[in-house]
Amino acid sequence: MTSIRLRLLKWLLGPILIINLAGASLTYMLAWMPAQLAFDQSLADAAGALAARVRGRSIELPPAAEQVLRANEVDAVYFAVRSGPHLLAGDSDFPFLRGSDGAAHDATMRGEPVRMLYRTVGTGGEALTIGVAKTMRKPLQIRAAVVRVLVLLESLFTLALVGLIWFSVGNGLLPLSRLRANLSGREAEDLAPIDPATVPEELNPVVGAFNELLAKVRAGAEAQQNFIADVAHQLRTPLAGSKLQLEWLAARHADDPESVHSLGLMLQSNQRMIRQSNQLLALARAEPSHFGKERLGTVDLAKLVEQVVQYFVEEAGKKKIDIGFDLEPTIVAGDSFLLRDLIDNLIDNAVRYTPEHGTVTVRSFARAGHGMLQIEDSGPGIAPQHRAMVFQRFVRLDDQQAGSGLGLAIVRDIAQAHGAAIEIDGGAGGKGLLLTVLFPRP
Repeated sequence: MTSIRLRLLKWLLGPILIINLAGASLTYMLAWMPAQLAFDQSLADAAGALAARVRGRSIELPPAAEQVLRANEVDAVYFAVRSGPHLLAGDSDFPFLRGSDGAAHDATMRGEPVRMLYRTVGTGGEALTIGVAKTMRKPLQIRAAVVRVLVLLESLFTLALVGLIWFSVGNGLLPLSRLRANLSGREAEDLAPIDPATVPEELNPVVGAFNELLAKVRAGAEAQQNFIADVAHQLRTPLAGSKLQLEWLAARHADDPESVHSLGLMLQSNQRMIRQSNQLLALARAEPSHFGKERLGTVDLAKLVEQVVQYFVEEAGKKKIDIGFDLEPTIVAGDSFLLRDLIDNLIDNAVRYTPEHGTVTVRSFARAGHGMLQIEDSGPGIAPQHRAMVFQRFVRLDDQQAGSGLGLAIVRDIAQAHGAAIEIDGGAGGKGLLLTVLFPRP
């Protein structure tokens, strides 16, 4: 997969490093050429000093003058004055390799590189050749020092440029990181479009195309939810009629055990279908994307629980479960129909999964700026690693109990629509389950 960061770094770092290298080469030349010219000028000055002492076919060069000419703390100085093949003064092994008159050039003498210069002097119709050479020790030291300084400076500049470019590219890509964080932090049901004003102009075409895709997905999800709601609503009436007919037939054949047993099984299936239809309808109503804040009103959780008490007391009595209610007035902002679905599903789950002779306790109270609804039971509980999983649709941890796996998914959607949080803990003594819904106070 191609990386934008790597592409930017490649196209920025490569040219900049090449330009930096070219600049270093130019700097080296500008630093070395004056030193080279000064060195060559010293050779020309020495040759001129020797030419000034030429007298006819001889040269006046006392030992003191020769000593001054050769004096150098670092480099060795060589010279020779010749008239044709005859050496008039200087070093007998001085190489006379003719070059341009007055132009310095590189050569070797006594196994060491030297810089050499020749000069021709005409005296009385006869030309004398003067050669001057000097070893390259000091120039090479200067060159090495220049190279070391340049390498150090260019390394520092290169590192600084790389760091600056890396920081600049990272800073330039921050809008992409923020966009990714925005999308990653969304819930699966959040299909709201991205605000183009929050992204750079260059990303607007991408954001526009993504918003169009979100709109199509949102339209598909709405159509699916509307279909589920319509189907569930249409099923309720015939299922209720079937239930009445089955109950009437059971009463008519009360003296026939086989008929009573068969009708009882049919009634159980019918009741499960009615419950699942009601859950599908509740799920469609609870979809956060369909929930408008204008539906929120002032609701007392305690009164909503009281409205469903009788049904669950009867259901708990069938399993000899001790169900208790500790209800304090708890005012929250919510939709009474949806909150009643939430309470129904929570208490139904607690009664369904609590074994016979167990306990279920329902509490409502206000604490620390929140309205709280708690359901505690003495059932098998939920392992910590499975607690996030149970809020997914159609997930059931216990296949021994009848159900569709929609109850806690409905609770999650209703809680999200109300801005509430859900906490799952173990019950008293680490046994059972304690589920708490925390509502923001109005």
